[in-house]
Amino acid sequence: MIYGIGTDICDVRRIRESVQRHGERFARKVLSDAELRTWQARSARWPERGLRYLATRFSAKESFSKAIGMGMRMPMTWRLCEIANEASGKPVIVLHGELKDWFEAHQLQAHITVTDETDYAASFCVVEYRSGTGPAAQPPV
Repeated sequence: MIYGIGTDICDVRRIRESVQRHGERFARKVLSDAELRTWQARSARWPERGLRYLATRFSAKESFSKAIGMGMRMPMTWRLCEIANEASGKPVIVLHGELKDWFEAHQLQAHITVTDETDYAASFCVVEYRSGTGPAAQPPV
């Protein structure tokens, strides 16, 4: 059973302006430690690829926050939500701290997809109750 759905589109040019204006401080605000290392490595080799990586992570976290219905307020924070990749390349959401505790207490699971083009990054997130949980699994009162 679906808990929530979120989508987001991000203008890569706005991310570029933020990085130009605030430098690495902007990336440190949005990215987890693992994501920050990936962003730094990609940016060093090919700055545009680094910007699109940052934009896809920004977009994915926005769509996840919409799917859980919180926006960017506790326990949802930029750094407690990490977008990683499986060996196949499939993006996955890795949660930390209070956000992880909240998510597990609600018995949820998330699915995320991201994409980017020259000027835009987009994401789509579906959050659902784990099998056998959720409102439909509760006995009537």
